Amino acid sequence: MPMDWDEFKSRRQGGGSGGGGGGGGGIPPQIKLPQFRLPSFKLPSAAIFVVAALIWLASGIFSVGPDEQGIVLRFGRIERVVSSGLNYHMPFPIETAYTPKVTEVKRVEIGFRTIDPGPPARYSDKPHESRMLTGDENMVDVDMIVQYLIVEADKYLFKVRNPRETVVHAAEAAIRQVVGSKPIDEALTTGKGAIQQETLVELQKILDRYETGLRVVAVQLQDVTPPKEVIHAFKDVASAREDRNRLVNEAQGYQNQVIPETRGKVAAIIRKAEAYRETKIRHARGDANRFLATLKEYKKAPAITRERLYLEMMKEVMPTVDKVILDQGKSGVLPILPLRGNGIEGVTKR
Repeated sequence: MPMDWDEFKSRRQGGGSGGGGGGGGGIPPQIKLPQFRLPSFKLPSAAIFVVAALIWLASGIFSVGPDEQGIVLRFGRIERVVSSGLNYHMPFPIETAYTPKVTEVKRVEIGFRTIDPGPPARYSDKPHESRMLTGDENMVDVDMIVQYLIVEADKYLFKVRNPRETVVHAAEAAIRQVVGSKPIDEALTTGKGAIQQETLVELQKILDRYETGLRVVAVQLQDVTPPKEVIHAFKDVASAREDRNRLVNEAQGYQNQVIPETRGKVAAIIRKAEAYRETKIRHARGDANRFLATLKEYKKAPAITRERLYLEMMKEVMPTVDKVILDQGKSGVLPILPLRGNGIEGVTKR
């Protein structure tokens, strides 16, 4: 029969054996182990207080890294700013210390979030942040990254409740304001650099107005695209714009080729005309000078000059005719003068 706990305990303590039904089994004797007693040390209460005080005072030791700035508060009010290295402040709750990283460049993403940097990288879209209107009332999706760092640790810690979310909302407001002043063509193509710079300036103004203690390092537009619903139409417009630019460039190239050639031809014609003018002027001056010289000689000897002019004229009028000069006062053949080889040809009667 099974035994209850009390019976089992009494048999183990008594060491007896029970029998029943022709025999009984005995319980082995209990083994007693030796007992060891540790010595007790009793510290006085004063020593315990001193040790606790030392531990409490030592809790005020803290270190500030080379990329950090230490801010010490006394009863919740800023007491001092400490530089990098090993420093000390009064233990809690008298003073507390904060060590934000002031050289670390932080970043926030507007319009998207990075799920896995990869590779391959995976992102999630945030259309409520990225979709905005341009100045000509068209809608675009703008993805942007803002990089910033802490320049005033006290303002960063105590002026704003959530600095990161503040930067996100301020950046979203700034990019919406800038994109809202630009036409869609400028936002999609040539105006991205100007949009980044204007957004940086506007965002810094907002953060300074909130006294966040942050300085914007860079604003980078990751992607500026039309909404998915109208992206095909925008691609057609972009293709047409590229064709237009290509034709304009070809026309400008033809213009740059033709205009210099035309200018060269014009310059040649002008120089030829100037040479012709100079030649005619010189000829006219020569004729005038010759006429004046002849007139001067004519005044000295009119008859001889007339005779000379007459002979020169006959030479020019009849250059191929044999000429014989006869004296009217004489007869016969002797008065005939042979004039061949003298340049005067034909017959002339005096």
